Amino acid sequence: MKKIKNPWIGKEGYQCIGCCPTNEAGLKMEFYEDGEEIVSLWKPQARYQGWIDVLHGGIQALLLDEMSGWVVSRKLQTAAVTAKMELQYKKSISTNEECLEIRGKVLNQRRNLAEIEACIYNGKKELCCRAVSTFFCLSKEKAVAEMGFEEFVLED
Repeated sequence: MKKIKNPWIGKEGYQCIGCCPTNEAGLKMEFYEDGEEIVSLWKPQARYQGWIDVLHGGIQALLLDEMSGWVVSRKLQTAAVTAKMELQYKKSISTNEECLEIRGKVLNQRRNLAEIEACIYNGKKELCCRAVSTFFCLSKEKAVAEMGFEEFVLED
């Protein structure tokens, strides 16, 4: 796996709750490319629980939405917005897990719509949560002009 460079680090106003490393309330996700998939390894914390020792479903949705956005950015090299997200909660996730593995990939793309699958696996490699999302992708020109999009590249 090769680490993906976060092009937003150092930009004024950057405070993404999913991937900003300096957002105190954020998840501080980092991303890696593994063939056709994007991967993030993430350690749950008690502050993200819903019920005692259980990772809140909204945090799971946030992890999967952030993963899906990074799949679009790296694999399709453009900016996008989530149009629809369908979640399947398969198994509860303990906030005591050592590490979760979040994986995402492009399922298909038609014109400016991309369908992305993202999944969360626990330490036993069991599927805990799955999302299939539809993203409205901007043209590369519009992504650069309106959102300041920069190419998502691998770190050296």
